[in-house]
Amino acid sequence: MLITPLIEGKAELTDGGMAPEPIVLSTRIRLARNLEGESFPGWAESSQRSKILENCFDTLSPLPAFNKGYRFGIQDLEPIERQILLERRLVSRELAEQEDGAGVLVSPGQGLVLMVNEEDHLRMQSVRSGFNFRRAWEEIDSLDSSIEDHLDYAFSDEWGYLTACPTNLGTGMRASAMLHLPGLVMREHMEKVVRMVNQLGLAVRGSLGEGSEATGSIFQISNQQTLGESEEQIVKRLINILHAILEQEFNARAVLLEKQPQALLDKIGRAYGILQNGHLLSSEEAVNLLSLLRLAVDCRMLPAECRARLDRMFMEVQPGHVQCIAQRDIQPEERDAMRAEKMKEQFASFPSLTFNNIEPEPNPEQNKD
Repeated sequence: MLITPLIEGKAELTDGGMAPEPIVLSTRIRLARNLEGESFPGWAESSQRSKILENCFDTLSPLPAFNKGYRFGIQDLEPIERQILLERRLVSRELAEQEDGAGVLVSPGQGLVLMVNEEDHLRMQSVRSGFNFRRAWEEIDSLDSSIEDHLDYAFSDEWGYLTACPTNLGTGMRASAMLHLPGLVMREHMEKVVRMVNQLGLAVRGSLGEGSEATGSIFQISNQQTLGESEEQIVKRLINILHAILEQEFNARAVLLEKQPQALLDKIGRAYGILQNGHLLSSEEAVNLLSLLRLAVDCRMLPAECRARLDRMFMEVQPGHVQCIAQRDIQPEERDAMRAEKMKEQFASFPSLTFNNIEPEPNPEQNKD
């Protein structure tokens, strides 16, 4: 497969960056940009899209950010390769479904990504593990400036950066955080949180972005407004709201441990048992079970270093990654059996659950950004 070096390489969300922490799995900042004088990708002819892709690849591949990184034309990839890139959140579903004139550049550590000819000519993103907006912004701002040294952006003094969708006008920026919120889910408070977040102008989505389900109690929270606010204002407002959500999640966990400890421990113990001994696991079930064990780490039932292993497993149980291990086309039931076998291998060397001194980790949000 063309993406084998990427799969085998180190990745920001599983091998690098900050040590994994409670609740906040990752932060991301994405910028949408278009090229002056060129039709938006949705209106462009195939030949125009191909020309733009070739020009962007030739001009931007040599940038320091992508030196020794990865470069893929989407049309050159098999469906399974596109699925793996989507599961790693390196491309959007829209880009993965493109048939010609689309591609992606990925930095060596997979923390910086530049999609070409998705909805806009350029969609660049910086993804960092943990609660790390500052570094994500510094890196994406630097990349944006480097690209602008080589390409002319479509820009209006009145409307800011011009984009294919009016909701991206202005800064063209989407800032988001991936949050693990099992306490709020189990306390049945997520609907209230979603309403509150929507009223404050933010969006709540699943782990793979727009249109995806929130399996494993994992939610993506992002801004919706890009016009009329500066990048700094957008990030500051998002951080303030995220702090409030984190506080609610920590409180929900404390209530569960105080009022329903046996029910919570039973859920976690059963999850551990199934992952150790199950014979068939769907990707949704696997993610939900791993979610409970990540909560167990946060409540000191497992060592803190287990978070990194669990976060990698969230990715490895996805259908594309299991299919990749098989190295051939397999049917869903065989995939479920292979996923279960993979989990049994992982948990054979996993520490045992301990139920002494159970308590949620202290809320670290006061020290973030």
